[in-house]
Amino acid sequence: MLSGALLLYSVNAPGQTADKEPEPIAIVELGGGAGWSTSNAASSFGPTVAVEVTPIEKWLELEAGITSLFGRHSTEWDADLLFKKPWSLSKKVEFMFGLGPEWVRVSKNGLTANSVAGEAVLDFMFWPSAKRRFGWYLEPGYEYNLGRGHEKSVGMSFGLLIAIQRR
Repeated sequence: MLSGALLLYSVNAPGQTADKEPEPIAIVELGGGAGWSTSNAASSFGPTVAVEVTPIEKWLELEAGITSLFGRHSTEWDADLLFKKPWSLSKKVEFMFGLGPEWVRVSKNGLTANSVAGEAVLDFMFWPSAKRRFGWYLEPGYEYNLGRGHEKSVGMSFGLLIAIQRR
């Protein structure tokens, strides 16, 4: 009797998860960003692109991104790898806290410098549909540059989310 009940339960269990939308392979973030130096009040703006994957569901998301910021007489390229902890606040809203290293290349007044920085972000993802195929994000962040001058800056990126689904 017990073995029959266990067999019946194991046969029905996979059918219960069929209604759930499968996790995407990756999420692409396309948007814009702005940064403000807390050292010299300089500001910069530009495009950003990132790809996010989930190696451990509900525990770890990895995001690799590139941002190009343009300011007065300067251009900055940032490449980062963030390790994020996700929390689902509802079926349509997700929050993540992330930390990670960043490579920074700044060209200012004809001089170019490369440095390493650390970055912390708060990532808010909004999905208008429960299927989570398209959405938008808002990501405030803080950066501490380990290069000359140890510049500190705050930033904000925002844009479109595109989920890449499994086939």
